[in-house]
Amino acid sequence: MTRRPRVALLAALGCLLALLAVWAGASLTPFGRWLDASTLMGFIDLHSPWLDRVANRVGRLADPQPFVVAGVALVAIALARRRPRTAAVVPLILLGANLTTQLLKPALADPRLSNLLSDTHITAASWPSGHATGAMSLALCAVLVASARWRPLVAALGAVFAVAVGYSTLVLAWHFPSDVLAGFLVATLWTTLGITALWAAAARWPERAGRGREAALRVGEALTPSALAAVAAMACAGALALARPDAALAYAHAHTVFVVGALTIGALGATLAATLAVALRR
Repeated sequence: MTRRPRVALLAALGCLLALLAVWAGASLTPFGRWLDASTLMGFIDLHSPWLDRVANRVGRLADPQPFVVAGVALVAIALARRRPRTAAVVPLILLGANLTTQLLKPALADPRLSNLLSDTHITAASWPSGHATGAMSLALCAVLVASARWRPLVAALGAVFAVAVGYSTLVLAWHFPSDVLAGFLVATLWTTLGITALWAAAARWPERAGRGREAALRVGEALTPSALAAVAAMACAGALALARPDAALAYAHAHTVFVVGALTIGALGATLAATLAVALRR
């Protein structure tokens, strides 16, 4: 147990370095700015009345009111499962992640104007995305609160939720793609710090054996739901493309960067949640 907190702390350091890399790439390099704008244009060009309505409803799921309700529910679940340490850490993760995002927004405000975006206007104080941070922090805390048996499924569903919220903010042009990536990383950074505290406390003050231990899952068992969710998402995208194959191929050809960017966001969201489920499988 003595090394486990160090591993979690190294994971937090990795998240911090990745966060700095995303910021530097999106804010300091012309190529990064072009990637950001090109990917965003692919989301914006998907515009349709029904998609905008769906995106608005999904994006609003990470608004302050539902966020607080979900956070309280997670704490209640942790207490019901007799996990007081987890119940104490969850609000620290949620508050820490989202306060960090709100502090970084004005501190790193950058208009990031691009000729590709024409009339599209995104506020300068948009990095990282508060909605992406809120959605991913809720998803990861849900994995933390869930029992070992349910964690893989919760991780898969949580990733779908967080990625859907992230995509919605892009369809509605609330944020740049790098804002969403940064929001995911801020949430993961604070989650790994919370896990560091939990594992350090467990090493210093072991829990009583009488509480019972859950059976450890194999890595494959922990990853299966996330893999199935990814396959299902790809199948849905494929079905939509097959409905209008010529239009889909033409759109993908005209927005190749968007395709790569969308896959990157989805892969990051799924990887972060699935990795947490693997790390907590014991």
